[in-house]
Amino acid sequence: MKGLAAFHSFFDHCVGLWSTERTYHYLEQQEVERSHTDFEVVPLTPALKSKVLLDNQYSRTENADLFPGFRLKFHTVSEKGEEVQQALNLLFVPKQETGNLLEGDYLRDLAYEEARPIISHFSFDPRSRELLMTTRYTQVVSVDSITLVNPKTRIRRILNYLRPPAGKPLEQLSLVGFGVEQKSI
Repeated sequence: MKGLAAFHSFFDHCVGLWSTERTYHYLEQQEVERSHTDFEVVPLTPALKSKVLLDNQYSRTENADLFPGFRLKFHTVSEKGEEVQQALNLLFVPKQETGNLLEGDYLRDLAYEEARPIISHFSFDPRSRELLMTTRYTQVVSVDSITLVNPKTRIRRILNYLRPPAGKPLEQLSLVGFGVEQKSI
């Protein structure tokens, strides 16, 4: 896979401490909220990669040491003073390359919207350095984008759609989030 080297480079740049200012638009409630998040991103150990695979009952385990994975810790404070802290392990399993897109499964031992292991879909475009992750939760479908502008700046976009019936397109947005993430030195 030609895009695999760029994919690994993208993740190498993601390791470290990041700070984010985000704006969330809750469309159903007609509300806008700002928040600040601090992230810590460290590579997953082989034991934690195995845990993520096992938690998700994932059968593809050959060459697991080649799958990029991270332990992500974050602390968010909203402008209303509400705080959220979470730590989770995530793993990306490339499966195919179509044109310029690298695609595969995105596994977490703890999902954001629902506290359970979850397997999602990802695509990565090495030309734009955009990682697009799509997660089908019970009530919503979350489409999360991270674009690496340079090794110290990422742009984040989050679109949550109300989950449509099977086979129907994503149409009804419930949340839109935007953020600028800067790497701390």
